[in-house]
Amino acid sequence: MNRTKQRHSRLQRGFTLVEIIVVVVILAITALVAIPVFGTAADMQVRSAADKIAADIDYAKGLAITRQKHYTVKFFPEEEKYRVQDADGNLIKHPLRPGEDFVEEFKNGSRNQRLGRVDIVETTLNDNAVTFDYLGTPYSGTGTSTRLNDTGTITLKADAFVLYVTIEPLTGYISITKP
Repeated sequence: MNRTKQRHSRLQRGFTLVEIIVVVVILAITALVAIPVFGTAADMQVRSAADKIAADIDYAKGLAITRQKHYTVKFFPEEEKYRVQDADGNLIKHPLRPGEDFVEEFKNGSRNQRLGRVDIVETTLNDNAVTFDYLGTPYSGTGTSTRLNDTGTITLKADAFVLYVTIEPLTGYISITKP
């Protein structure tokens, strides 16, 4: 009788093949769901930079509407920076950093060095700028002589990951899209 108990207890120690397969399937499904959530550092930096640029363009548009003046966001792709300025070309002060001009850089060593891998590749805007009038209407360039007729695009890239910040004509609606 003692041998039967030993044999029975040995059989209870292991896992069945079905149990192992179920666990492997659950882990595989979890991995398939979790892997797309985790992007590379470059992906996250480009997304963060695109969000920042979209918010700052929207801020300039909001200023133009509320203050009934023209405001411009001017990009400098070769220097990996942009700035927000008034109709006279004067830099405005940053709303979150009192006393500092509204200039954002994506170079290493700058305030936004966590976005140092992001390149502002190009824009489809005249003079690499978008200007908003008192109605929030976007214009291509630093003045209001050329209305934005096609979607304005700012191209951002880090490694092989690319995103576009787009500005719609007439409405000035800003969105972030993939190529």
